[in-house]
Amino acid sequence: MNITELTGLTGDTICAVSTPQGRGGIAVIRVSGPQALDIVQRRWQGKPLADMPSHTVHVGRLTDTAGDILDQVVLTLFRSPNSFTGEDVVELSCHGSTWIQQQAVQTLIDAGCRHAAAGEFTRRAFANGRMDLSQAEAVADVIEAQSRAAHHVAMSQMRGRYSDELKQLRDKLLHFTSLIELELDFSEEDVTFADRSEVTALAHEIHTLISRLADSYRDGNAIRNGMPVAIVGQTNAGKSTLLNALLGDDRALVSDLHGTTRDTIEDTVIMGGTLFRFIDTAGIRQSSDAVERMGIERSWQAIDKANIVLWVVDVTSADISMAHDIFARCKGKQLIAVLNKTDLDDDVAARSELKDLLPSDTPVLAISAKSDNDIEQLRDLIVTTAAMPEVGSDAVIVTNARHYQALTRARDAIARAIDGLNSGLTGDLLDQDIRECLHWLGEITGEITTDNILSEIFTHFCIGK
Repeated sequence: MNITELTGLTGDTICAVSTPQGRGGIAVIRVSGPQALDIVQRRWQGKPLADMPSHTVHVGRLTDTAGDILDQVVLTLFRSPNSFTGEDVVELSCHGSTWIQQQAVQTLIDAGCRHAAAGEFTRRAFANGRMDLSQAEAVADVIEAQSRAAHHVAMSQMRGRYSDELKQLRDKLLHFTSLIELELDFSEEDVTFADRSEVTALAHEIHTLISRLADSYRDGNAIRNGMPVAIVGQTNAGKSTLLNALLGDDRALVSDLHGTTRDTIEDTVIMGGTLFRFIDTAGIRQSSDAVERMGIERSWQAIDKANIVLWVVDVTSADISMAHDIFARCKGKQLIAVLNKTDLDDDVAARSELKDLLPSDTPVLAISAKSDNDIEQLRDLIVTTAAMPEVGSDAVIVTNARHYQALTRARDAIARAIDGLNSGLTGDLLDQDIRECLHWLGEITGEITTDNILSEIFTHFCIGK
């Protein structure tokens, strides 16, 4: 089965609006496929497409099925194989009227196009060898990037920096397995071609490289989806007020009544160049209310998923009866104690007593969630606590959960090979683990894949990309 069959693609010529839905100044309609030039020519008034060199721009008119002019458009031509998809591609820039967009797509369909499925242009780029699967996935990440760091990582991956790292890994693995297989070929002559100490050192080097990529996922996931920060504490401690202050928006309802928040509320904001995902939670306390208990359970779950936990304490009541439970759940998390409502009670001695109960390395900040100055200090503390790495334009950081799962499985496989080398395992059994490691790395780049995986990836793309 060739790659075109595997990806479920046909020889159809496809079209779709590639710019966002709705009215705008202009809209871009993309056409790709073996008949792209012929189909557009049927609806084009201007210089013949056959006479146009690749990568040139032309002004003309687009007509409907009856031959009436729909719009004056700018046509950009990319000839195969030097296009995004690797096929002949025509892009038509028309005025951004939703009616013009609809009619333009329809006239191209009437002329012989098929409407593109979600992600089909990028899927064709992958099928035609214009990019590997990790680069194709990065296209969607570039579109969705919400911060400079996310943009840098996605652009680096799309340009192939990540693919280059994986290729180097695969080359080392192939060298490893070639040494083992050469030894197997001459096993009857009792000849050893693979120096076990050299092979063991190579296996450890591979394990280190894979681990570095896999371990980068913690930061990569935060860069892509937002560093999760749970805002927890007992009822009426000012958690919702704090969320609104951090976001600079009235996102959560605020009330003096206890237990009004029954579910988690999430929103994101960029601070210090990093995207943070704040999660306001239900107040943690003992409750006989079934619905409130469900909300409290979600608060515990939010702590489990968070990288940073803001424990908000109302200094006017200094009720810390649930402190030990919260501390236990925050093990392994970055905990910040936020002593709130200092505008109502500025008793320094009481705050000192609260500090004495906290783990010694816990940052403590006394604030009033209503004060802009205090909130700015807290933002700075959160950014410092997150300790996100400086992300340059060539950064190689894993942001994709599918890649992370494949890397952890590849790491497990090379770890088994190392154990096998240390215990004197035979070459044929070592070879199985190395081939499994190669398999998982190949799944990331698409050298080994299935139609189910491809469908799952590309159906999450937007139409027109």
